[in-house]
Amino acid sequence: MRALRSYEEQELLVPQRSRSRSRSRSGRRHCPDSAVDHVRLIQELYAAGLSSRTVVELMPYAADGRATQELLDRLSAERDRVEGRITELVGTRDRLDSVVTGAAKNLRTGRSCRVGPTG
Repeated sequence: MRALRSYEEQELLVPQRSRSRSRSRSGRRHCPDSAVDHVRLIQELYAAGLSSRTVVELMPYAADGRATQELLDRLSAERDRVEGRITELVGTRDRLDSVVTGAAKNLRTGRSCRVGPTG
């Protein structure tokens, strides 16, 4: 229930309030059956690591539950962004490995752990 409220607050999901007081005196939310698929898509996008802002931006391109070319283009762009970030992280990890190797060498030999021609 908390997730549904959050989706409503972000305008990812629009509830339908009961107009008939006999059906829902408390004003409970009533969502159409299609909302189940809509919620599943939202959850899948979150599980794929997309930010809430990105999910909000993508939902108009899948409003009726069908993929559009715009949705595919946006998802592909997001994947490319993630791939670029992975490449950056691999480079960072490799540089850190070099620093760790230099520090380990320093610990074993007492020699400078500087990386490069001066070390």
